[in-house]
Amino acid sequence: MDTLLTVASRPRILIADDHAMFAEAMCLYLDKAFSVVGVVADGRTLSEEAIRLKPDLIVVDVSMPLLNGLDAARRIRKQAPSIKFVFLTMLDDANLAAAALEIGPVAFVLKRSGGRELLAAIEQTLHGHSYITPELKSEDWVVAKTRARQYSRDLTRRQRDIVQLFAEGRSIKEMAGILNLSEKTVEFHKHHIMAAFNIKNNADLVLFGLKRGLISIQPDLHARHAGQRSSSESSNLGISPVVNSSRLL
Repeated sequence: MDTLLTVASRPRILIADDHAMFAEAMCLYLDKAFSVVGVVADGRTLSEEAIRLKPDLIVVDVSMPLLNGLDAARRIRKQAPSIKFVFLTMLDDANLAAAALEIGPVAFVLKRSGGRELLAAIEQTLHGHSYITPELKSEDWVVAKTRARQYSRDLTRRQRDIVQLFAEGRSIKEMAGILNLSEKTVEFHKHHIMAAFNIKNNADLVLFGLKRGLISIQPDLHARHAGQRSSSESSNLGISPVVNSSRLL
């Protein structure tokens, strides 16, 4: 990255991560080479802000509340196909990487990777190339397309929303408010999904969401260990996680 670039000429980056400390640290780190235009903490806000801010690239956590990073990216890409994506995750899951590649030229980076790898991934993606962290590089990415389809097959967009929110532990009332539906409609979708896929109980519905990558293996991990994880993740960037949050508003 040319350090002589002016602020106006720098690529515009939007950050999406629900771990506040990590997001703030990443903002400080990336702002040295790019123009960070905003930070959001859930997938639905990301979908709205991406269209409003029109960044060149979005750095997004795969496991986002309300709407996961992959689905958010798919929806953004339909309205703004020029926006590029770098996906971050704690999970070294080749299936997730394969699903990300289905979206187009993107980057897929593990959160335990260093800051230099993140910068390299951003540069590759800005130039229209895909980047997959070497830890997950497949010997045969033809298989990736088959892997990726398990995350979306047979589910409509609305059904994917219902499954994710339910698996996150949202109540029917909460889901109705988030999706702007009646509680009866949410119940209808839930029961239709369970009947169509022979799901017998709520626990199996959560497992159904896990298998399709709609939620992380430990969906409440960020709620219980946000401070611990964010501190660890920030240290991977090689910077202090303590910053003035007012500068992000």
